[in-house]
Amino acid sequence: MTYMAPPSHLSLDAGSPLGLRERKKIRTRQAIRTATYALVEEQGYDATTIEQIAERAEVSPSTVFRYFPTKEDIVLTDEFDPLMMAELAKRPVDEPLTVSLRHVMRLAVHAALQGDEEHSTRLRSHLLANVPAVRSRMMESMSVTGRLLAEAVASRTGQEKDGLEARVYTMSLMGGLSEITLYWAENDFRDDLMDLLDRALDVLEQGPPGACGTRTQTP
Repeated sequence: MTYMAPPSHLSLDAGSPLGLRERKKIRTRQAIRTATYALVEEQGYDATTIEQIAERAEVSPSTVFRYFPTKEDIVLTDEFDPLMMAELAKRPVDEPLTVSLRHVMRLAVHAALQGDEEHSTRLRSHLLANVPAVRSRMMESMSVTGRLLAEAVASRTGQEKDGLEARVYTMSLMGGLSEITLYWAENDFRDDLMDLLDRALDVLEQGPPGACGTRTQTP
């Protein structure tokens, strides 16, 4: 999933479903991303250049561009979407789709808040909320994960993967996830991210409070 860390049990170890070459590529991508975050913290996003990132990650600028077409992609793109889809596919076939999705999303959020990952997650969220170029690129990258998720949803529900229903549902979910990130950062990270996820999924499942005619009082 874009801008969320993978569940910890989907790590790149010997038991990974990925081959050695793919794991090496992922580690290179991670090195580039780690270098980028460090430089952004030191000098700001706009002042950080691809050349500086390449030097810090000990790769060439052309290697950076080979993995990430733009600087914004370094912040947003991850390689764990297929693994997350595989995790979703492992859920019981008779389990309600909303329950399966909530399980997978909670795994991702939990991992994003563990140890050093929490600091990186906060930095990514800050950039999304405060750098227009990053936020704009996020809207484009959401469609990639959305298409993968639409295939998984279609498989579970018997719908066409390119059908309107699967596309509307999955992109609504992706939009909700992006709003969680923005809301969290805009409110100085004072909310519990897992609670925000559950609130967002409740809205997607049931509609907003008051949707059935009962108005909700604003504190």
